[in-house]
Amino acid sequence: MKLKIINFDTHRNGICGAPFAVVLFDDCGTEGSRKIAILFDEPHHCAVLDVDKLARGDIAFGSNSWRGDHFEQSLRKAIRISSATPNPKGE
Repeated sequence: MKLKIINFDTHRNGICGAPFAVVLFDDCGTEGSRKIAILFDEPHHCAVLDVDKLARGDIAFGSNSWRGDHFEQSLRKAIRISSATPNPKGE
């Protein structure tokens, strides 16, 4: 899968919530667009939405729903690589 990671960060829901990663990326495939993914630590817990559709208020299943299983492996790999790569600017 061809993805370009724009940015990512880790979050958690309050002090006892499950941690998760948020990834902003460009999907360079046939239905390419800028998307956002939410990935929980547990495998197979990945949600993907199109950013432009979200901005227009479209959260409907079937319209702005993307198969997380198609993106999950590539996203998790990109996060691991990015997390392990030192930032030369020290940021």
